[in-house]
Amino acid sequence: MLQAVRISVNGVSSAVHDTGPREGSEAVVFVHGTPGPMDDWEELAPAVGSFARVVALDMPGFGRAGRPREFDFTLAGYARHLGGVLDQLGVRRAHLVLHDMGGPWGLRWAADHPGALGSLTLINTGVLIDYEWHTFALIWQTPVLGEVLQVIAVPWLIRFVMNHDNPRPLPRSFTHRVTGYADWRQKMSVNRLYRSLRETNATFLPLASAMSEIDPPTCIIWGAADKYLPLTVARKQTEVFPRAELHVLPGLGHWPFIDDPAAVRSLLLGFLRRQLGGTQAPR
Repeated sequence: MLQAVRISVNGVSSAVHDTGPREGSEAVVFVHGTPGPMDDWEELAPAVGSFARVVALDMPGFGRAGRPREFDFTLAGYARHLGGVLDQLGVRRAHLVLHDMGGPWGLRWAADHPGALGSLTLINTGVLIDYEWHTFALIWQTPVLGEVLQVIAVPWLIRFVMNHDNPRPLPRSFTHRVTGYADWRQKMSVNRLYRSLRETNATFLPLASAMSEIDPPTCIIWGAADKYLPLTVARKQTEVFPRAELHVLPGLGHWPFIDDPAAVRSLLLGFLRRQLGGTQAPR
């Protein structure tokens, strides 16, 4: 488990991991997806922390974060929360490492703060242009049916489905951590978030346009056997991010950094060392 302190933004708290060199105001910022939590990054964050400041956080509704009843469960709402945490930490230049729904959250923040973006690493995530939601997302987006699915999604069933949909068995410690945080309030956060994203192009075409204009240095790392975000989605990212380098990892699934931490870590560290070596944080 990553060590963390608590930071609140507009009354909503997040567990926040902040480690590594503190000089200046530049940091590598890890943003988990759904169902999270930030401890998903425990195989990557410490390695990056050996040469850079590292920030990771549990986003509202997930992990050790607060479970707000009243919150803006849209990309904009989550981006504002992320920005509020970074402001309190004094991070003025962020190298984002994003996964799953953390991609849209982080990209929304980046589009709103282009001058603060150092680089992007997209791990099985990105802008979902022309994307057709997977079966579970479609159910979560459907009133009543989504609630019924969440009622029957008991821990053993969640773990079974995660392993069934992954090309190789997931570590027991990982799946049990996921279900350990899957209380009712987290499940309702998932439903509300996905219901705000029914129309993918209405949300993601403007975001893609904004990110194309920024054109940041981008590293795309993709588990090729992802059943939720197939490799066609990875190819779309190279259209949005012209300078992107794409690394496809055969035989890995939606959580490639869990399936093969060493493979992802090697690619990530190489990319980040190049970006941090050529930049200087504003002071």
